[in-house]
Amino acid sequence: MADAFFRNYLFGTTGFMGRDQKRRNEKSKRGSQPFEPGRSPVSAADSLASLFGQFNWNTRLDEAELFSNWESIVGEQSAQASVPEELNSGLLTIRCRSTAWATQLRLLEGEILPRIQEKYPKLEIAEIRFIGPNAPSWKKGSRSVPGRGPRDTYG
Repeated sequence: MADAFFRNYLFGTTGFMGRDQKRRNEKSKRGSQPFEPGRSPVSAADSLASLFGQFNWNTRLDEAELFSNWESIVGEQSAQASVPEELNSGLLTIRCRSTAWATQLRLLEGEILPRIQEKYPKLEIAEIRFIGPNAPSWKKGSRSVPGRGPRDTYG
């Protein structure tokens, strides 16, 4: 009782507040009481949706869905011959098994692009680039020298 009287007197005259009193005041400001606003339960789906929106993961999920559902867009035979490789600022790059498949899919681009835009409007794909397989590299090892090098390779 006397201790409480002394603390109140000290605070009233000097404005000094003890460490424990400061902690109690801060805790009362936090609103840690049950049933206060902001303390209601949140479903897992809502919290995941909020998290995806906060970190802008929705477009990455749509991109992954497009890549995994490629067969449903172009058909089974075309999907076996082509793989979506990259999506960068509206340009979708597709790697094809051969240059003949790349040419064939270029001819079908007028049908493929509207399907993708209809199914995945958030991705905002404006163009598709179909490329053939990588050319073989003559570079051997990690210590090759840049430049033309010796010209007597085949003779």
